[in-house]
Amino acid sequence: QVQLMESGGGLVQAGGSLRLSCAASGSISSISSIRGMAWYRQAPGEQRELVATITSGITNYVDSVKGRFTISRDNAKTVRLQMNSLKPEDTAVYYCNAFGRNIYWGQGTQVTVSP
Repeated sequence: QVQLMESGGGLVQAGGSLRLSCAASGSISSISSIRGMAWYRQAPGEQRELVATITSGITNYVDSVKGRFTISRDNAKTVRLQMNSLKPEDTAVYYCNAFGRNIYWGQGTQVTVSP
């Protein structure tokens, strides 16, 4: 099993920045089975949306965040999401995701962007 813990959410004004981090913990075999990691978000009343993924160093982003968000993976256990030029529509609960042999989710961290 892998446990994912997000941090770094909060309240920021439009145009500001936040950096989310996600730390994975678990057995060596479980951690090593992670093929890629991702960030999702879910706004109130909306479905969960894929924001960004990173697999073997290759990144992908949803169109709405391209040029503003950057996903990076420090090591096998840590993934980050640098969010710049934040907009009110970025307000959501952001979830860390790890995938490979299994799929794992974090508990989520709230990001609120005020106008």
